Amino acid sequence: MRSAVVLAGGYSTRFGEADKAVAPLAGTPMIRRVADRLSSATDRLVVNCRREQEARLADALAGYPNPVTFALDPEPDRGPTAGIRTGLRAVDAEYAFVVACDMPFVDPDLVDYLFERAAGRDAAVPRIGDGWFQTTHAVYRARAMADACDAALARGESKVVAPLFDLDYVVVEEEEVRERASLDVFENVNTREELREAEARLSSER
Repeated sequence: MRSAVVLAGGYSTRFGEADKAVAPLAGTPMIRRVADRLSSATDRLVVNCRREQEARLADALAGYPNPVTFALDPEPDRGPTAGIRTGLRAVDAEYAFVVACDMPFVDPDLVDYLFERAAGRDAAVPRIGDGWFQTTHAVYRARAMADACDAALARGESKVVAPLFDLDYVVVEEEEVRERASLDVFENVNTREELREAEARLSSER
């Protein structure tokens, strides 16, 4: 069984007052676009969010074909490391794909490949460009990564890459990614302008 964890708990200050996770993207809430792209590659969905988000996120995911669980942040907006930890603690599978709710171009073929590469290891993490690890678009062994996140937070390390270095991980290089998907999969939507650009790109794909 494969799980997916979608991180939706940040306050998204660059986006404005509205909750970016449910912002309409070409007529569909952004988190639903991400979830729909994961439905064929994973069996269960865990959404990490703040308590006050749960009802509207549940509305956005109504009718989703796979089981959905909400993993609520005990302390809001402590960053992606805490969100990953909370989400992975709610996973009942050995491995889970972790992705941010603002990455609407996630590709199920690449997700499948990341699960394959992670088998027998603690993580499979893409690395592109100048060596930047895509830690919020990766597959992790759920318990191992959750423990590593706890350890990093206890050390006062807030960078999301910090827990990775406590794991037995495999790097998925840019060439491997390009064989299966566009690098657009790693783009996220942080501002209203980027939302409009994403809408234009989605329209051109039709």
